[in-house]
Amino acid sequence: MIIVIQCSDQVGLVATVSNVLAKNIINIISMREHVDTASKRFFLRVETEGAANTVSLLPQLKEVLPANANIQINPIPEKKIIVLVTKEYHCLSDILIRNHFKTLRAAVQCVIGNHASLQDICQRFDIPFHLTSHENVSKESFESDLLGLIQKYTADYLVLAKFMRILSPTFVTHFPMRIINIHHSFLPAFAGANPYRQAYERGVKLIGATAHFVTDLLDEGPIIAQQIIPVNHSFTPTDMMRAGKEIETSVLAKALHLVFEDRILVYGNRTVVFE
Repeated sequence: MIIVIQCSDQVGLVATVSNVLAKNIINIISMREHVDTASKRFFLRVETEGAANTVSLLPQLKEVLPANANIQINPIPEKKIIVLVTKEYHCLSDILIRNHFKTLRAAVQCVIGNHASLQDICQRFDIPFHLTSHENVSKESFESDLLGLIQKYTADYLVLAKFMRILSPTFVTHFPMRIINIHHSFLPAFAGANPYRQAYERGVKLIGATAHFVTDLLDEGPIIAQQIIPVNHSFTPTDMMRAGKEIETSVLAKALHLVFEDRILVYGNRTVVFE
């Protein structure tokens, strides 16, 4: 079981939580904490073993922690996800391979695409693929169809694996901090379309990728993971794009690992990451 807590900081919080767990005969395997001194905010992740009555544990923790405490008690079993795609295969194929060999730390429920390009690879891995076209329909109709498909499953998270459609705030509100996106640049630089062309024209010496939670503000949600690699004057935009796809795959894989193991705590538009 994993317990994640964030609340106002005060003296003795680690001891307080430890005492509650000890009284319930719950053994602590690992404990990571962080205090944001600017906001006086306390963050804690505890991994435990031993039988526990989570129904009774939650009120016990609430009783001894500050009134504004946000407490989540999550079982170890794997998360469930739905993957949204368009035409690019690199992130999806990595997810499907990890899912097949049970190293994803989650189970792919289905893949939804607004083009049929990636249906074949899903069939090869025996993963249901649903086509929901955005063409010749309104954005509202498209998102209504998308939502209808998603609600047929019980997904903990939606993963945008190069899903090249901007989701409306109305849609995003159905999944607060449950939509994970991989962006093909080192945010906040070069947001929007054609980031590698932008990077090439600017003459940058580093390119990267960013995984973040999706919010109402385009490409500005809380950042989960980022990575960069060096480039030089010999790189064409195509070279940059090719290298960028490798980074995108790597960063998304790392972000999913962190999220699925409950190592990310969101506060405002920032994240605390217990790697």
